[in-house]
Amino acid sequence: MLMMNNYFHDVATALLLASGVSMWVIYKRFGNSENPEVRAYFLRLYRSITSLARFSLAWIILGGIPRTYFYKEFEWAQYAGKGQVPALIVKHVLAFIFVGSGAYIWLKIRAKAKEVRESMPR
Repeated sequence: MLMMNNYFHDVATALLLASGVSMWVIYKRFGNSENPEVRAYFLRLYRSITSLARFSLAWIILGGIPRTYFYKEFEWAQYAGKGQVPALIVKHVLAFIFVGSGAYIWLKIRAKAKEVRESMPR
């Protein structure tokens, strides 16, 4: 169970960034459209993909609890015993960059979606 949690925790980390980048691309293609139907479609996509990002963030936080608790005996011991500490450090740096970048992109996207929502005719 712990191994599966760790695997899905890594997937959730990548998914947070990937969903943010995908949503940013969608915004760049459709968010500035003058067509209200296209803007409404953008907002529907935003709501759907935001749900996926929120699920990823929840898994990162909740899945991080057991991962942190068992880290020393499960991950550290396994990697340190095989001389893989530099690889473990790189993995954690990348994970931090992915989560930080994903969160930053989502904050920007949220502001853009708010602009699109406010510009929609009532």
